[in-house]
Amino acid sequence: MKLHIIIIFVFTCIRLNTGLNAQVFSNADLKITKLEDKLWVVETTDKTTMYIIEGSKKAMLIDTGTNCEKLDEVVHRITQKPLYVVITHMHLDHAGNITPFKDIYFHPADTLLMKRLKPFYGKVHYVNDGDLFDLGDKTIEVKHMPGHTPGAIVLIDRSAGNCFTGDAFGSGLVWLQLWPFSPIKTYIRSCDKMEKLMSNGINNIYCGHYPYLKKALSIDYIRNMKKLAEAIDNGSAPSPHPYEIHYLDISGPNPTITSLNGVSIVYEPSKIK
Repeated sequence: MKLHIIIIFVFTCIRLNTGLNAQVFSNADLKITKLEDKLWVVETTDKTTMYIIEGSKKAMLIDTGTNCEKLDEVVHRITQKPLYVVITHMHLDHAGNITPFKDIYFHPADTLLMKRLKPFYGKVHYVNDGDLFDLGDKTIEVKHMPGHTPGAIVLIDRSAGNCFTGDAFGSGLVWLQLWPFSPIKTYIRSCDKMEKLMSNGINNIYCGHYPYLKKALSIDYIRNMKKLAEAIDNGSAPSPHPYEIHYLDISGPNPTITSLNGVSIVYEPSKIK
């Protein structure tokens, strides 16, 4: 009788662990949690983020984190479907672990950033605004959103109302004026483009550093980012103060930070125009 009860208990735990917001895998580098049907978030110990989307015929891995051992084998635990590996932008914390894969996809404007990564000997496929990835029962759309980097992209699943943004709009805080330095008007245009998308059926933003937020972001977040960027551009932003952390050695010499309505932008004052 006791053995029977134990078996039922274990089976129940396994069954519950397949539900939404259930952790389905973990190791020393990362943990994987199911967010929605056929959607998983991968959170690394250094607080970077990947997403796995599974369709009826193919799957997609969005970003690869910094350094996760045998990431290809880990992803294979979640899905056995043929895999697209798509990089939102070519910074180390999002593309540092591309080496296990034979093919990667990213925007050509970020090619110059690859020299800061380990050599990649696989095949590079360039994507552009409007490109589509057919996963079978769902299609993932590419939208170019420069600002954080020249080739920053977001990936849209219209069927689920989701958008995966990498660092294009930050995770509460966005880094702008990083080398090779885009004018802040570039970011404002991207915010405007994202706001329009979210006014037409995109409900959730899944950002590039999910561990800091543990939730999807809404259109209000984009609107606040746009307001703050516009205020920086026209000189009406709240007074900035020095930002001491120099991220990956690619910031300008005097990064500053300013905040408004719960969002923040790090920028280089001499590079905003």
